[in-house]
Amino acid sequence: MPSTPDALIQASFDQHSALLLRLRRRSTRLGWLRLLIFLSTGGVAYAVFSSAGLAGLLPLCVGLSLLLYVVGRDTDNDASIRHQQTLLMLLDDEQACGAYRFRHRFDGASYLPEQHPYAYDLDLLGPDSLFQWMNRCVTESGRQRLAQNLLEPIPAETVVLRQEAVSELAPLLESRLEFAALACQTGLKKETEQKILDWAGSTDERLAAPAWHWFWFAYCAVSLGSVVAVCLGWISGSLFTTLYGTFLVTSILFTRQTLAPYLQLSRISNEIGTLQQLLAHIGNQFWQCPHLRNLQKAIGTGQAPASVEIRSLGKILDRFDLRLNLFGVLFLNPFLLWDLRQMLALNQWRRRNSSQVAGWLEALCEAEVVHSLAALRFNEPGWCLPRMNKSFFYFDGTGIGHPLLPAEKRIVNDFRLEDRGRIALITGSNMAGKSTFLRSLGINLVLAQLGAPVCATALSHSPCQLMSSMRISDNLAESTSTFYAELKKLQAIIKAVNEGLPVFILLDEILRGTNSLDRHTGSAALIRQLLRRQAVAIIATHDVALAALSGEHPGAIANYHFDVQVEGTELYFDYRLNAGVCSSLNASLLMRKIGIELEEGVSGS
Repeated sequence: MPSTPDALIQASFDQHSALLLRLRRRSTRLGWLRLLIFLSTGGVAYAVFSSAGLAGLLPLCVGLSLLLYVVGRDTDNDASIRHQQTLLMLLDDEQACGAYRFRHRFDGASYLPEQHPYAYDLDLLGPDSLFQWMNRCVTESGRQRLAQNLLEPIPAETVVLRQEAVSELAPLLESRLEFAALACQTGLKKETEQKILDWAGSTDERLAAPAWHWFWFAYCAVSLGSVVAVCLGWISGSLFTTLYGTFLVTSILFTRQTLAPYLQLSRISNEIGTLQQLLAHIGNQFWQCPHLRNLQKAIGTGQAPASVEIRSLGKILDRFDLRLNLFGVLFLNPFLLWDLRQMLALNQWRRRNSSQVAGWLEALCEAEVVHSLAALRFNEPGWCLPRMNKSFFYFDGTGIGHPLLPAEKRIVNDFRLEDRGRIALITGSNMAGKSTFLRSLGINLVLAQLGAPVCATALSHSPCQLMSSMRISDNLAESTSTFYAELKKLQAIIKAVNEGLPVFILLDEILRGTNSLDRHTGSAALIRQLLRRQAVAIIATHDVALAALSGEHPGAIANYHFDVQVEGTELYFDYRLNAGVCSSLNASLLMRKIGIELEEGVSGS
């Protein structure tokens, strides 16, 4: 039996490919069968009509009934084919993501705010981002929720509940695929959900009085009674025509009363069907962990399960759409006040479910996010679920790597930082791995506070607010230079530290936009200020002189470095974090390699 994620996904792909092949063969057989029934029915009916007259209606009715049955089977088979194709598309996407080919996927750039404490530095959203790689949400609300959780940590209690849910869902590959395939059918837009919420929460009392039900019964009795009367000759045709005109005008008046809610809920029937199937899928699972069971409870409140109520709403809207054809205009509305009847049904539905709808949609949104995190857990079995340490500050990780680097290229490191008023100062040569290490810590902390597995063999951390200044760019539209943009980020960090917030700070080459003297002076001053405020930070720098600050603050500043080996004109990096201060430099060698003619004795970092 296959055991690795790749093997399990491939086995599922093969299984669904074989099923799709069988369904296509069945489609071909059903097509020929339809043709055979059609020709046989025509031939037999013609022969019987020719010899026995009206008796030919019998084989015609039997043949048409059989044809309709086969057409129904063929329609169901076509739906199954589309479903299998969707499952294969999802499995193919899983294989591509496993090979780190994910640039074709939705990147979530639209969710990225203009300013954020760490999102830009850690590549959380946008092209080649964590979101683009790990997202498995299909609905707009699910994607938005996942992006929001990446941008802002969820409560620690929810993290623990999500971790349990992720562990339970991760092995259920087929169930997760089925859930995603249902969501892919017609999609579920945020706009559609908002339409339902707005309508369910409205206080429109139009045609809501109970007396309208009695009016509808009385009206139908009169209108249908007139039809019976004219057929039996009890009333004249001219009187019936006058009554019909009255019924038609009355129906038009009531149709106008139902126009506003109809327009509010129009053209969402297909998405209602998707919503119903997703809610039914959640409700039909046998889950054990509290978080997933709470989601099931949320969609099981009310007089009937959410999926049943949503299906009922869809049927009402489908019946409402009959107003758009000639049969509805000339018969259903004049004789049955069809629009009024559907409006009464809508009002009844809203009275039953108005207080439940928001909870249903919330549960669906959370379920999608948990399914997305479970896919990550399934695909990366070597990663761990981190433990939460309530005391601030605590971070202890083993085998920490960058999630967006393939395993064969990923270099992992151990790192520990504990207590307030602590700074880890990391020196190292160009391209030695300082920035990647900082991003590895930051992005794994984001995953940990999302309830997701992290790219490490073990990790324990305290809840905190992450802040960083690593990747700085100017803004021509706001006339903002790179240096000033960095100062604004540092200002936000200092403000949070001064307010005593539990922040964990990642800084890479701070004050790079000024001269070396000001840069050193400013960096040293910032480090001292952070220590006075009992802040926690990791600072990567080329300024080796800053390492001397550990002598001023023994125990508060720890020096680390990334080393480089030079052999002739070649550089060799191991990307391993080491204790102490970096002593190897490579800037001058790199400059010589690109053609800059340095004087003898000139070196740099």
